[in-house]
Amino acid sequence: MNDAPGPGSRRTFRSPVAIVIWWLWVLFAVATLTDIAIQGRDHLAVVTVFILLLVTGVIYVTAQRPRIVTDDAGMTIMNPLRDHRVGWAAVAGIDPADLLRVRCKWPLGGEGAERLGTRAIYAWAVQSTRRKQAGAQLRADRHRARSRAPAGAFGVPTPPEPADQPPTAADAVLIVAELNALAERGRAGTDAAPAPPVSTWYWPAFAAIIIPALTLTIAILA
Repeated sequence: MNDAPGPGSRRTFRSPVAIVIWWLWVLFAVATLTDIAIQGRDHLAVVTVFILLLVTGVIYVTAQRPRIVTDDAGMTIMNPLRDHRVGWAAVAGIDPADLLRVRCKWPLGGEGAERLGTRAIYAWAVQSTRRKQAGAQLRADRHRARSRAPAGAFGVPTPPEPADQPPTAADAVLIVAELNALAERGRAGTDAAPAPPVSTWYWPAFAAIIIPALTLTIAILA
């Protein structure tokens, strides 16, 4: 779920399930396009090609693109259509909601210097239902309890049962804890004043959907 584990390095958090979905679709699309290139010569083949391109664009935007990238200065939340840049000083907390939620606070300045601006940004890259969150927390508690249990016969620790294995890196609870730790270290290591998040539209994502949709419409009407 993450790369480059050094504390001050660039790290990427994303869904391994989304990666699998993306590459499975790529393999299917390439195989289908190859078959069409060999056998397809009619109007239906053209329409099928544009349908494949449209679905590829949708899967790219919703599965391949979403991620969270952290560095020394802050974090970049890449959602399907928008990017959000948040400096560590502005990160008030990160919560494991259905979509990971980053709570931001920064001073508004001016006469009311004590007033704070607030905003919550949701990250598509880390998704978890409340049931999964509770399950991950339960597994973590069981793992900690077993690690403190007495050793088994001949001083050999009793191995945990499969259901009691520590949660994997895909669990949103662990990712949230890691991101909160990065944010805490980032706030401690910077003297910069909290600044509001910067959000920008990612226009290539729009193009990846709109262009195939328009060409498909033209192909159907032709």
